[in-house]
Amino acid sequence: MEFWREMAIAFCLMLVLEGVLPFLYPQRWRKLVAQLAITDDQTLRLIGFASMLAGTGALYLIH
Repeated sequence: MEFWREMAIAFCLMLVLEGVLPFLYPQRWRKLVAQLAITDDQTLRLIGFASMLAGTGALYLIH
């Protein structure tokens, strides 16, 4: 049960963090999304993979 509670907390924090940029800088965020829409799949996959590695590494260091 504790696992699901922590997952829910993590999900809520993700939503808060994801909402910061559109809230503070809506025009810049819109331009970023437009730029991402024209970025090729390989580049997006590389960015996603690097993000996952960075998150995993940060979690490892925290724990």
